[in-house]
Amino acid sequence: MANDVRTHLIGLLLGAEEDWPRAFESIMSLVGPVQADGATHSISSERVRIHPFDLTDPVRHSLVIDRLAYWYYHPREWLKKASLMNDTYLLNSPFTFQSMEKHSAYVAMLRLGMKIPKTVLVPYKNPVDNVRWAYTASKYNDPFDLETIAADIGYPLFMKPFDGGGWRGVSKVKDVEGLHRAYDESGNMLMHLQATVDYDKFARALTIGPETMVMDFRPDEPMHNRYAVTHDFLSPQAGWEAETVSKVVNAFFGWEFNSAEMLVAGDEVYPIDYANACPDVAINSLHYYFPWAITALVRWSAYCLVTGRKSAIGVRHPRDYFAIGDDPDRTYTEKMQAYRELADAEFETDRYWEWCEQHLSHLPERVMDWVASEDFDRLLVDTVRGHYPAHEHEKFIAHFRGLTGMWVTDQRAR
Repeated sequence: MANDVRTHLIGLLLGAEEDWPRAFESIMSLVGPVQADGATHSISSERVRIHPFDLTDPVRHSLVIDRLAYWYYHPREWLKKASLMNDTYLLNSPFTFQSMEKHSAYVAMLRLGMKIPKTVLVPYKNPVDNVRWAYTASKYNDPFDLETIAADIGYPLFMKPFDGGGWRGVSKVKDVEGLHRAYDESGNMLMHLQATVDYDKFARALTIGPETMVMDFRPDEPMHNRYAVTHDFLSPQAGWEAETVSKVVNAFFGWEFNSAEMLVAGDEVYPIDYANACPDVAINSLHYYFPWAITALVRWSAYCLVTGRKSAIGVRHPRDYFAIGDDPDRTYTEKMQAYRELADAEFETDRYWEWCEQHLSHLPERVMDWVASEDFDRLLVDTVRGHYPAHEHEKFIAHFRGLTGMWVTDQRAR
């Protein structure tokens, strides 16, 4: 009997990115044919082109990694068509983008009992662009006292758009004068007021499928220096909880490529932002963690395609989480443990790692060799030259070579 040969094409739907797509393509080429369940699986990728499409046109891509549709509506609608008509696997699904507007994510995780800082949504400063606004506002909008709301939350506080994204419109408000200045500048953005937390560490977790990396993040530093390479910077309990928050958020909403930000005080973890349709995976910000991130993206993509996993079109099983969250007899820790079990089941965590060990055990060593190669160095140098002025090239090439070289050294030591 002839061997069953199956081909899988991954589409990369991209904006202004070159570094991680080149890395993804290089690492995917290291996977090789996968022998599984009596079939030979060949996996390749291409960058998706944008053009008019008939709603009945076939889609060649078995899986699409989307980095564009959160702001570009034409490819967003193509993704919806690909999912509904052609059963294409999507990372992430545009059907959940409404929840990516932060507000829904805050509300859902509050329902689950997570430690979200006190947050209040206030009406627009400036009228929305709609001819009916004046009548509706005069008839139904209640007057409110912004200063009273802020005083109840407490200074300092943060004012930030309900839909967020790239720190756009975020202000740290220290007093009444700053409050009115930030609100006046918000214009027609819909804003949250959110309490601050006295914290020891700012953690950012990047989760791709079942894999999560919790990193020591320094938001006040320049982008190239924001991720500190400090292992075990959280207590075991806080580290577990930060990882759990990221996994549970993703499993709840059906996100498979997402980052979460948390303020950590001792063993207490306060999630503040965990809905990112386009998480940061650039080499000039992740540096040391870049090889892990792209390898995880390759592994999860390969796993989903070869095992025939089906992607979610919307939120999968929210009531399962609500039943836990509404249980008065469970402690916070017991709820988090139960959520984590649901998340691990959703992402087939045990099966995934067993599958990787069986079919991709060669990949980590090949990735190490590639990161130490001239090909990777060209990618690094090209990225620096494309992002920094000429007089800074030498400094940043050395900076990123040092950090990625340290990753290779650490991995080989393990």
